[in-house]
Amino acid sequence: MLIDTAEIPGGGELRLIRHGSHFEIMFGSEQLMASWSYRSEQALATLALPSLNGRPTVLIGGLGMGFTLAAARASLPVEASIVVAELVPKIVTWATGHLRHLFDHSLNDPRVSIERRDVHDLIVERPAGFDAILLDVDNGPDGLISLANERLYSDWGLRAMRSALRPGGVLAIWSAYPDEYFTHRLRAAGFDVEEVRIDTDDTEDNPDHTIWLATVDGSGERSNGFGVSRAIVEA
Repeated sequence: MLIDTAEIPGGGELRLIRHGSHFEIMFGSEQLMASWSYRSEQALATLALPSLNGRPTVLIGGLGMGFTLAAARASLPVEASIVVAELVPKIVTWATGHLRHLFDHSLNDPRVSIERRDVHDLIVERPAGFDAILLDVDNGPDGLISLANERLYSDWGLRAMRSALRPGGVLAIWSAYPDEYFTHRLRAAGFDVEEVRIDTDDTEDNPDHTIWLATVDGSGERSNGFGVSRAIVEA
């Protein structure tokens, strides 16, 4: 059942659909997220954040259904700061309305602030401003939903994200599919990279999702924080 629609700044529309007690968000014929499948969204945070120390500042690109945010809250200390950038205003409205039960207390956490704007702008405005950047703003490292997202995944965008990270920081990017060329481009931008495949539902019906974990050390040289690749992870 169609519950609501959301205009995407720059063009396009998202649809919120209910299936009994579950919800999904669609872009055309593409399912962007569903309340019954969230392992990889959680893993985006649980794989990237445990290594952070002190009073980390984390930027999450894409509010979605709140699964990455909830996992970040559980992974971070009370001194942390979590900034969530959401381009589509209606997504924030759904988080306090139709999808409120999924968010629980996430939006009331004093560590959390919501920026209703393009995550790209926050990245370029805050050099060395973040200890981690978690991106789940499209269906992969391209501009399917918004052509403006191409800026994030371009060679220039990858260098900008590296500049926005503090020494020892980590960039984590979610994708519905693997992309070997993107892995190479992350390395070319100066990151040490691990590509992790996430088993989404313990069946062979749905393909694995992919998360790239990328970091640089404090000297600006490539670190050895992550290996080259990892087998399928059940998050």
